[in-house]
Amino acid sequence: MKLKNVLIVVKDMERSKRFYHDLFGLEMVLNNDGNIILTEGLVLQDEKIWREFLKRDIVPKNNSCELYFEENDIEVFIDKLEKLYPDVTYVNKLMAHSWGQKVIRFYDPDGNLIEVGTPMRQERNT
Repeated sequence: MKLKNVLIVVKDMERSKRFYHDLFGLEMVLNNDGNIILTEGLVLQDEKIWREFLKRDIVPKNNSCELYFEENDIEVFIDKLEKLYPDVTYVNKLMAHSWGQKVIRFYDPDGNLIEVGTPMRQERNT
């Protein structure tokens, strides 16, 4: 079995496509009437479809999962984020973990949690 996609719910499809393209360079692969597949396997689904399917409330900023991206030059990424989306809501601004990785966490326009971190070093078995 193979994981194919990760789906997130969005209220404004055009705004979300622009956000993920502007910050992460994701391009549309397929537009299937309320479901848009972007490169890297991210799927944007219109909130109305998700709500109808689940018959439950959508809970933005529920902090139960996150999208994780790696970026070598995180300071340049942060400059781009602040320039293009100055009103972004942060969970934490740039910080360094004890193992040396730098990370930033913030919400997309629909309250989906995003983490951007510098690449983590892989330990080698010797």
